[in-house]
Amino acid sequence: MSTTLTKTSVDTAVLTDSYGRAITDLRVSITDRCNYKCVYCRTGNEGAQFPELPIADYLRMVRVFVGLGIDKVRLTGGEPLLRTGLTDLIRELATLRTPAGDSLDIAITTNGHLLEDYAVKLKTAGLRRVTVSMDAVEPATFARITRVPDSFDRVLRGIRAAKQAGFGPIKVNCVLLRGFNDDQIVPFAHFAREENVIVRFIEFMPLEEDRIWSPETVVPVDELLDKLAQVRPLVRLEPNTASETALRYTFDDGIGEIGIIAPVSRAFCGQCSRIRLTSDGKIRTCLFSQFDHDLHGVMRRGGSDDDLTDYILSTVAKKEARHHIGEAGFLKPSRSMVHIGG
Repeated sequence: MSTTLTKTSVDTAVLTDSYGRAITDLRVSITDRCNYKCVYCRTGNEGAQFPELPIADYLRMVRVFVGLGIDKVRLTGGEPLLRTGLTDLIRELATLRTPAGDSLDIAITTNGHLLEDYAVKLKTAGLRRVTVSMDAVEPATFARITRVPDSFDRVLRGIRAAKQAGFGPIKVNCVLLRGFNDDQIVPFAHFAREENVIVRFIEFMPLEEDRIWSPETVVPVDELLDKLAQVRPLVRLEPNTASETALRYTFDDGIGEIGIIAPVSRAFCGQCSRIRLTSDGKIRTCLFSQFDHDLHGVMRRGGSDDDLTDYILSTVAKKEARHHIGEAGFLKPSRSMVHIGG
């Protein structure tokens, strides 16, 4: 089967992979530098392993993707707030329109350390949504996971500044690791209710540099739900979209929303709508792919936008059906998470 560019109406193009999945969500890493050294992510080297591209080059590649039907762009890292030119990039992205004429849904994932200073600037530039990676609501545990002291309060101020700037609802992502922060589940439930944010628990995936992942470190969905129910009875919510990755819950009084993203124990590959662009301009068809596809290389060789389009189409045709975590012969991806982009 091949990738096709199908018309859903006269004006709307949808990029569809060989398994019939509409690809509408692009994750763009604009740096693999980070000011944290989280135990589930990196060994501690803050410098970039791969070159960062000029902001104009990211913009050109994204523009071509949007012409193929991408309607959601999430800027990631590393830590994207470290990147010079971020607000300029967002401002330009906000001018793009999908083939249907809609404005682009632009989001960012940040660790929140610098968010207090950037929240208003990001909103003014045209950013729509903010997700903060925050793996504990207790300062000592937070410092043990990030390996950065005295940052917890800055992140909390950043979340509140983002709310004040008009972002909402803020999503707070917590990667759960047994023995590291699984005691934070109930406190996070209270945090969601008190701070009016959406807390999403993410199963730990084998994407870290330190190679500490094992099946035993994963906190499965049923155990997580049992602990959350200690706060109040849970009520299942309908997904916002067919391709949504999170199982959504609220409590019986309607206060607080919890999401559970379970790529290990309850894989959602069949509904995957994502493709990724690394900070050095490589397309990643799956987090667990063994291959990079050098889109920026086509640019460097003088390729036209039509050449970029053809390359994207041929690459999406190679998008994997699913990952193989936990199966015999599983290989970790050729890059760790920080060098792919979240």
